[in-house]
Amino acid sequence: MDLGGGTWQRLTAVVLVMAVAAGCTGQGEGAGAGGGNDEDLLRNHDWTQMPGTTARNDILRVSASDRHIVEQDSSGGQPNPPLNLAGPHLRSGGDFTVTARMSGVGVDGGDSWLRLYGRVPVIYDEWRQERPSLRVGVTADGQVKVQIWDGEGDEPATSKDFDCGCSGTVTLAVSSIGDTFRVTADGRRLGTVQDPGVFAEGTVWFGLEADAGEDERREGWRLTQLIARAESGDSLRVIKAPQLRQEQSGDSLRARAADVGRPFDVGAALAENPLLTDSRYRALAGSQFSMLTPENAFKPQFLHPRRGVYDFRDADLLVRFARANDMKVHAHTLVWHEALPSWMRENDDPEEVRRTMLRHIAMVAGHFKGKVAEWDVVNEPMSDDEKSYTNGDLGLRSVQSPWFEAMGEEYIDEAFRAARRADPKARLFLNEYGVEEEGERWDALYDLVKRLKERGVPIDGVGFQNHEYAPGDRIDPETFRSHVRDLAELGVQARVSEMDVPIGEDEEDGRQIQADEMAGKLRVCLEEPNCTSFSTWGFTDRYGSTADTKIYPPRAADSLPWDAALRPKLAYERLLEVFDEA
Repeated sequence: MDLGGGTWQRLTAVVLVMAVAAGCTGQGEGAGAGGGNDEDLLRNHDWTQMPGTTARNDILRVSASDRHIVEQDSSGGQPNPPLNLAGPHLRSGGDFTVTARMSGVGVDGGDSWLRLYGRVPVIYDEWRQERPSLRVGVTADGQVKVQIWDGEGDEPATSKDFDCGCSGTVTLAVSSIGDTFRVTADGRRLGTVQDPGVFAEGTVWFGLEADAGEDERREGWRLTQLIARAESGDSLRVIKAPQLRQEQSGDSLRARAADVGRPFDVGAALAENPLLTDSRYRALAGSQFSMLTPENAFKPQFLHPRRGVYDFRDADLLVRFARANDMKVHAHTLVWHEALPSWMRENDDPEEVRRTMLRHIAMVAGHFKGKVAEWDVVNEPMSDDEKSYTNGDLGLRSVQSPWFEAMGEEYIDEAFRAARRADPKARLFLNEYGVEEEGERWDALYDLVKRLKERGVPIDGVGFQNHEYAPGDRIDPETFRSHVRDLAELGVQARVSEMDVPIGEDEEDGRQIQADEMAGKLRVCLEEPNCTSFSTWGFTDRYGSTADTKIYPPRAADSLPWDAALRPKLAYERLLEVFDEA
């Protein structure tokens, strides 16, 4: 049965074969030139960095990771399944076949999935943009399900179930010929699904998923074979992960920062998906910056998705990239009221909440001990409610934060002390937004830092986010300077931690304003000895978190020093000039 309509200009073939016995797949490795040669994608390729899996003897065990992304108000739970960024992917010039054998499927209450991405998803600060992909798997009741994303929405554009009765060791087939995917099992043709051009760009990335179902103890399933083959004489190449080391330049932000005359870093928040899949993004990231901040990979819902289940593979990739390019890592973040997996909010017992926080800090900071230079230990502890600055709450966030609700202000003390125990040599920061300007919010933060210092809490610095989302957020650099100096009197360092300056399409001289705002904050940092670094939240509008996500696909904003085509803007030139003037 054909689903959908229309004729697409290119022919793509994808075949995934899963049959209830072994022996239905091709053998050996080919040269990848087409005409039926096989490429073994498991053996002699790196799958050790695939989140949610363990590799042994060329067999991958896929476990349920339950990775989800919640909204900023802690609602929802958008699936965020992993993919193998640091392993093999395909470059196809036409029709091709992928054959996969799976064991332990359809037998213990969960679903087992292989996903092929035509384009890798983009994560925009706690929201995942789905791009074209095909997901095929065996469900708990033995059906074969095919789902297709066309890049126009979060949910599959097409979803089709086929009766199969599959379980145990399964070899299944989904073939895309022309504009349709043909689905076959055990040599039986089940039907077809319309192909909206999932692999139109000629690339295929791999993801593996296991759903736990109702049994959280489910052991998952095993991938025992994964073969790629070109069809009809078309070309097919298996591409290994790129080299992380990037060519350095003397004409860069990091080169200018190295000449300041004291330790000073220039950085940006980086995301692992474009870092491994976009060569131009990777080259700029590695050559322009001396420090990186993980945009999402260090947040609890990304590396601690289930109670007692940690997966550091995506975060480790960023650390490896930093080491390869002699960059420092400013790790973000250990304790926050957002980006929490749902299980972290399920317990109301104060002592259990405290133990959860301390165990998380010990495990995460311990894993990266000696590998990162700095930590955002506590992120955004100040309240959004103006009344909280006068009603005795001391301006701290008292709602939506399980940590404050369980421990009050003491959670901040406990978090910093736990971080110091776990990673003694790292500098420890508190990170906050909206404290660049004068007012009760800044006054409350200053008072908090003063109390922490009086109690002997090991806080080394404060990050000023400098998100200038609207014209009213644009603060005179001299006001910012006065706050940096106030912290210096307390013996506390400062940094610009997440700067971006969105400008409207109708804003006159917007690019000039953007450049002046960034340059002004950098100049203050360079002139104040206790200001240690300047970082933007991302560096290119292509993946900037201020994109308009109310439409699909999102519309890029104009917020960062490089535009969506990765061309430098006036802001970049002005930052270079400020370094030259220092």
